[in-house]
Amino acid sequence: MDRRPILSYAYLCAIPVLTFVLAFTTGHISYKLYVPIWLVNVGVMSLAVWTIGKNAFTSTSTDKRQLAWGACFLVLPVALLSILFGMGAPPGTLKEWVDTATEQKVRFDILLADGILVALGLSLIRLVLQGKGGLLLTQLGYTAVLIAIPLFFINTSFWHSFALESYKIRVASGSGRQLEWFAPAAQQIWVITIGQVLLTYFSAAMFAGALRQTGIFQRMPAAIYIAFSVIAMVSILLFPLYPGATAFSGFPYYPFMIPAVPIMVLYYLGVNLLKRAAGNQS
Repeated sequence: MDRRPILSYAYLCAIPVLTFVLAFTTGHISYKLYVPIWLVNVGVMSLAVWTIGKNAFTSTSTDKRQLAWGACFLVLPVALLSILFGMGAPPGTLKEWVDTATEQKVRFDILLADGILVALGLSLIRLVLQGKGGLLLTQLGYTAVLIAIPLFFINTSFWHSFALESYKIRVASGSGRQLEWFAPAAQQIWVITIGQVLLTYFSAAMFAGALRQTGIFQRMPAAIYIAFSVIAMVSILLFPLYPGATAFSGFPYYPFMIPAVPIMVLYYLGVNLLKRAAGNQS
């Protein structure tokens, strides 16, 4: 029995978890170390994608090829985001933001690219699902992501340029005092972020439902994606009711609000879709 598809699948499933764990535990390390490791990882992930989906990529079926390429566009964002294992979590102080300004711009450049890739991937998957009878759920999911992407761009560009430049001004002034217009702008961006992630989770749930409706996904995988997305949306919407005095009053609201998390939900959907399209049930 060829175990390469199994090992490739396990590797792809492990990458998001390892990225998060290393990003929040090891912190920032030198780019001279993490960039080469990241490039090797991207290469290994590419090989794993080909190993799992070879039958779909080379199939005579247009639907299988479109599903495979759509899945690739959902996998690629996390391949790019895996660089965060070395960049670490966003800086905790203004000085750290300014000292690592170039790397922070790269962080948000990658997120901007990820938004485009997700839209492209779902557009390819949508073509197949609508042809197989999953019109309603697919259209709802695709409409949600079309609204979410511009919000995602506004959110990401704020931190990429607007916030970073304001941090540079504050550090250069030496006072460290927050500029009077920054707090209202940041609050508005937070509201946009809420709408963006809610729409993305909703889109993931709709596409998972459409994949189940058309018989591409079995009941259990689809139920897992839908359940996770619903839990995320409910946790975000109920945040005003959280007990503010508790030590962990932000949990589970804040983890679900990290923009990379819904991208990773779609990543896992893409990995499993690739396996299904190729007919690899290992």
